[in-house]
Amino acid sequence: MRCTNEEVISASPLRVFCILLLEEDVLQREVSKGRKMEDNNKDLRRLISGRPKCFMIAGSPLCAGCQHGTISRIIGEVIDDLGIVGKTIAVGGVGCHSMLVMSASKFDLTTALHGRAPALGTGIKRGTDGKAIVFTLQGDGDLAAIGMGDLINATVRGEKLTTIFFNNAGYGTTGGQMAPTTLIGQTTTTTPSGRSPDTGGFPIHVAELMAGLAGVAYSARCAVNTIAQYKRTKKAVRTAFQKQIDNIGYGFVEILSACPPLLKMRPTDARKWFEKHMFAEYPLGEFKNVDETKIQYQVET
Repeated sequence: MRCTNEEVISASPLRVFCILLLEEDVLQREVSKGRKMEDNNKDLRRLISGRPKCFMIAGSPLCAGCQHGTISRIIGEVIDDLGIVGKTIAVGGVGCHSMLVMSASKFDLTTALHGRAPALGTGIKRGTDGKAIVFTLQGDGDLAAIGMGDLINATVRGEKLTTIFFNNAGYGTTGGQMAPTTLIGQTTTTTPSGRSPDTGGFPIHVAELMAGLAGVAYSARCAVNTIAQYKRTKKAVRTAFQKQIDNIGYGFVEILSACPPLLKMRPTDARKWFEKHMFAEYPLGEFKNVDETKIQYQVET
């Protein structure tokens, strides 16, 4: 699939970074430091287009129009903002979702067996006496299929972890097969006539599922298709990390991410498809945000 530069740029919120960082408070901080912007705006361009400090220079392994890179940047910005790069350890699952973070991060990281990121993250968190800030990167196959048991059990154990869940409604790495998040009627390589509830079951709503678990302190579903959604997603990711930092409970953020090759569409068309269909099935918003995990009932001895 060949795409023009205009199509890639218009399909990806990468173009919004400059606008996001041109907020007045950023400029005021620069002015207060006595820094003068050059007339030709070279300093300004460098200020608003730089990568997160916790990322190295690295080529992107992702496809044109893939929104995983945008999500990865949000994670990097949050880690920078919280000042936790020296304490952060990432656990990547198997799939496209972890490729950019795993290849460009300056913080510690490792890769788990397929679906086992929460289990490995548990070992790291407990092995460091809770001092490390541990988060998992997982896709809809790694998390919602083979890894669902590990995710649920991590919350049941009361682990203080953070999970960023990339939902692109299919298996992008292995050729476009049906995933637990694939929509009813959506065509994939394993559902050429569209997913049928009679044979393929129903899409799973992980953010809502997580909200019902006692060990979860925060659960939200977000997107990165507009500037506004980018900001909301960054706020949600920061909140999910903060719940772990404050030792409150498990933080979970599901992020809808368009995959043009999976849909066999150009980036602009894939984004429109996601906005029309994915948002109808998967509503955006916060499903749980508590400052303490509550015990519903306790036997008195």
